[in-house]
Amino acid sequence: MDKQSEQNLIRRLQEMQKEQLIISTLSADFSKVLDKKQLAVVLNKNFKHELECNDIVIVRAENQTKEIQVFTTSFVTHRQQDNDDRSFDDYFEECINSAEPIIFDLKDLHEKKTQIPSCFITAKNSGMRISVGFCIPSIDESKNIIFLFYKNFDAFNDKSERILRGISTQLSITIRNINISQRFNSSQHSENEVIEEEKAAKKGFHGIIGESLVMQEIYERISQVATSQSNVLIYGETGTGKELIAQAIHDLSSFSHKKMIRINCAAIPSNLIESELFGHEKGSFTGATEQRQGKFEQAHNSTIFLDEIGELPLELQGRLLRVLQEKEIERLGGNKRIKVNARVIAATNRILEKEVAEGNFRGDLFYRLNVFPIKLPALRDRKEDIPVLASYFLEKLSIKTGKKINGFSQKVMKSMIDNPWLGNIRELENMIERSILTSKESIIKEMDFPKISISPNTDHNFQIKTLQEIEKEYILKVIEKCNGRISGKQGAAVLLGLPSTTLISKMQKLGIEKKHYFKS
Repeated sequence: MDKQSEQNLIRRLQEMQKEQLIISTLSADFSKVLDKKQLAVVLNKNFKHELECNDIVIVRAENQTKEIQVFTTSFVTHRQQDNDDRSFDDYFEECINSAEPIIFDLKDLHEKKTQIPSCFITAKNSGMRISVGFCIPSIDESKNIIFLFYKNFDAFNDKSERILRGISTQLSITIRNINISQRFNSSQHSENEVIEEEKAAKKGFHGIIGESLVMQEIYERISQVATSQSNVLIYGETGTGKELIAQAIHDLSSFSHKKMIRINCAAIPSNLIESELFGHEKGSFTGATEQRQGKFEQAHNSTIFLDEIGELPLELQGRLLRVLQEKEIERLGGNKRIKVNARVIAATNRILEKEVAEGNFRGDLFYRLNVFPIKLPALRDRKEDIPVLASYFLEKLSIKTGKKINGFSQKVMKSMIDNPWLGNIRELENMIERSILTSKESIIKEMDFPKISISPNTDHNFQIKTLQEIEKEYILKVIEKCNGRISGKQGAAVLLGLPSTTLISKMQKLGIEKKHYFKS
C-alpha cells in the first residue's frame, strides 16, 4: 500500500471513529430523556448541530387508531397538534414505504401533494429549501417519521444519513418511553381531570355560557329539537359557538351514548372531501392503499356535524342530498349501497338563502337541512354575557396556563364590553389567554385589542359592501397586523380564532394571495 492510500485509509478510519462517537453521544443523550421537554432540548442542542439541520418535526401514528399526530416539533411558531392530522397522510405513507430517506423539495409542495401540513408551509415561508423524511424503526404498536428541514439544499449527505440510521433505534425507544410515561401520568391525574370536566360541564347550559334573554331562547330551542331526529341548521358568524350548540343537541338526544362525528367542510380540499364524507375502497384513487370508512358510516346511529356546510362544493351537494333522502351511501370506487342512520346537524356562517338565489347552493339541499334553524347571535349582540364569559375563560385558562389570575380591572372589563369582537367568543377566549400569559400581576390590567374601528352607519357616504368583501378586508388587515404570518402563536389564525387550515382555505376562496399583504 502506497503512502497516499495509507493516509486516505487513516483519514477514513478517523472519520468513522468521529461518526461512531457522535452516534454514541447522541444515543446516550436520548437514553436519558423522560419527557417531551427533555427531548426538545436534545433535539435543539446536539441533534440539530450534528445533523446540520435547521428544524425538526417528529410525527407519530398509533397502529390501533391510525391517527397521525405531531409528537414534537422544534418550530417555535408551529403548534403541536392534539388531534388526527390527515394533512400528513401522503408524506407519512411515502416515508413508511421507503427504506431510504425521502427528500421533499419545498418549492414544489402544491404540485405534488393534495394536502400540505402547516409545518411544511411554515418551513417554506421561513426560507427552508428541503425536508428529509425518514422512517424510524418501530419498537411498539406505532410508526414514527422524523422530518428534518434544511435551508442548505446539500446539507443532508451520506454522513448525516449514517448518523440518523445509527441513532434511529434509540430515538424510537425514547419516543416509546415518553409515550408510556405520558399514559402513566395521565392515569394518575385522570381522576382530578374528570372532576374538573364535570365542574365545567355543570356551568351554563351543557357547557354553553350565557345568561342573556337571547341565549335563554337558544337553550329552549335546543331542548325542543334535541329528542327528535330532525335535521338542524345552525347559523352564526365565525366563533359564535356553533359546534357547542351541536354538541348540546347531541348530548340531549337518544344518541348521547355515542360519539358525535365532526367534519369541517372548509378545512378539507375539494378533491378529498367526498372520500372523507362517504369513504373509499382500496385502489379507488392514487394513494388509496386501504379501504376507509367515511364520516357518515362512522356516524351510523349517532350524529354527524357538518361544519361550514356553505363551503361544500356544488358537485357534492347533490350526492349529500341523496344520502339525506335515501339514508344510504356508496364508498368512492365502490358499488355497494350501505345503510346509514345518522342525524345531521349542519352549521354555516353564510346566508344560505342568498347562496341559493345566486346559484352557489342547491335549494333542495337547503330545505332538507333547514328543518329546524337555530340562529346564534354575535357576541356584540349579547354584551351582557361578556362578564360571565370572561370569568369562565379566566378560570378555565388559568388552569391550562398554570398562572393564577384573580380577575380583570374595571378598565379592561369596560374595554371588553365596548370591543366589537368580530371574531366573537373564540376571539374573546384567545385574547384572555394571551392576556393571562403576558400579565405580570394577579389581575389583568391591560389587554391588547385589535385596532379596527367600525364606523356607525349614519354617514350619507356609507358604502354598502358584500359580506365577502368585508371578510376579505378584515382578514387582510389582521394578516398585515401579524406581518404576513398565517400560522403559529403570533399568526393571523390565532388572532382570528381559526385553525390555520380553515384560514388558508378562506383566503383561497376570497382570492387573497401573498402579493396582497407582502409589499415589495
